[in-house]
Amino acid sequence: MRDNIVKPMVMSYFVEKGNFTCAGEASSKIKNKLMKLGFPSSLIRRVAIATYEAEMNLVIHSWGGVIKAEIKPDVVCISITDTGPGIPNIDKAMQEGYSTAPESIREMGFGAGMGLPNMRNCADTFNIESQKGKGTTIKMIIR
Repeated sequence: MRDNIVKPMVMSYFVEKGNFTCAGEASSKIKNKLMKLGFPSSLIRRVAIATYEAEMNLVIHSWGGVIKAEIKPDVVCISITDTGPGIPNIDKAMQEGYSTAPESIREMGFGAGMGLPNMRNCADTFNIESQKGKGTTIKMIIR
């Protein structure tokens, strides 16, 4: 069925800061679309994990942002753009277990410091840029 995608398909979702009620909806919708299009389960799993982690980071750390998935016959390109405080030290943020989530978020079971490392590990290509006081942009390619 994937070969029927002549033009790239783009799915875009706004994610609101602090909205735990809707957290996970964007990643779930992207996952369901990939399933309907017949993508391999291994690719779907990686996309679902990467987009869920991105979505939770938007809810927890940003002032709101957008997840965009561009679906092509053999690749999914995901971009996450937020407005927010930015990441002061990307190298530190990429370390497994490092988290700036407040205790209230940790008490909810989030903020373990695995979001960015999980995104990087699921992606074939991973790029992150952040500017203090302006926000963060992440681009991932999953084949």
